[in-house]
Amino acid sequence: MIRRIPSRRRSGAAAVELAVLLPFLTFLCVIAADWARLFYFSIEVNDCAKSGALYASDPIYAAQSRYTTVKDAAMAEAAELASIATVTSGITTVGGIPYVTVTVAVPFNTITNFPGVPNSQTVSRTVQMRAAPTSAR
Repeated sequence: MIRRIPSRRRSGAAAVELAVLLPFLTFLCVIAADWARLFYFSIEVNDCAKSGALYASDPIYAAQSRYTTVKDAAMAEAAELASIATVTSGITTVGGIPYVTVTVAVPFNTITNFPGVPNSQTVSRTVQMRAAPTSAR
């Protein structure tokens, strides 16, 4: 077995490598955290839009629901976003068939201000659902 004698020339190499890579690793961690938050927001906003569209598309469900408006029904999925979310709804007709469209938009701000990364953007989802008939035939 051959024994290696440690060299004195590389005594601070690990510290220098850490000093060079630490800002990059920190940047990657912050970007990953912001991406995860953005992904979470997009899932929550999508769920809110689906709940609002379900409420608006079915008058029987709306009558039996504990919510009084489309915004209340939409924000039931994400109560923590209710104060900052914008909910819009409307009715469109495609080929003589009525559809309900609900759009939920939430502003999103990043954790820090890094160059090349947008500081704020709006997460928005639109769900279109066929409206149920209002009367039985």
